[in-house]
Amino acid sequence: MARKKNRSKVTNKIRHLITKINPKSPISEQYRTIRTNIQFASVDNPIRSMIVTSSGPSEGKSTTTANLAIVYAQQGKRVLLIDADLRKPTIHYTFRLDNLRGLSNVLVGERSLEEVVHESDVPGLDVVSCGPIPPNPSELLGSKKMRDMLDYAKDQYDIIMLDTPPVLAVTDAQILANFVDGSILVIRSGYTEIEAATKAKEALEPAQAKLLGTVLNGREKTASNYYYYYGTN
Repeated sequence: MARKKNRSKVTNKIRHLITKINPKSPISEQYRTIRTNIQFASVDNPIRSMIVTSSGPSEGKSTTTANLAIVYAQQGKRVLLIDADLRKPTIHYTFRLDNLRGLSNVLVGERSLEEVVHESDVPGLDVVSCGPIPPNPSELLGSKKMRDMLDYAKDQYDIIMLDTPPVLAVTDAQILANFVDGSILVIRSGYTEIEAATKAKEALEPAQAKLLGTVLNGREKTASNYYYYYGTN
């Protein structure tokens, strides 16, 4: 029974990759709209690296990050998706990867970036899973090795996307927001409290990265599942 439950969990996460399984759907089109808005957010200084976070758990940040990475790859970009949630990682479930090696191995000096990169079945999209969960996530993410790895990755990829923990839960997202070009805040309709969303926005604003905007997801349509909306702050 436990094995069936785990298998179902993985299957459900895979179904969330709507941009992969149904790229012509209205939801996939919304993700492409988000991509376009990000591209126009900073014309003089193109956004090449970004974090995606939320105020709290279960708001859809990991699903949003994965689908955005896919639509960038579908545009012909060379994309690196990094699971920078060193506390409750999910990207390895989403893409059916093992999590024996990943970002944490790079940050402690055990592996190089090339050794932990997984080539996904989406052309142009490479994935780095979390790896073994460390006892000191914030220290590792704020280290010089993290910054150096991102600088090196920028020479290899057009776009780098990082899935990070919720911003109000721990400081990880705020730390990483100083290493990238932009940040995106995901909120869920009917779930995220206004006060929490406001605090999350205020927490990200002091970072060096530009707060690009918010993605509203989980809003029900009359005859469909969800749509996604991107709004600037």
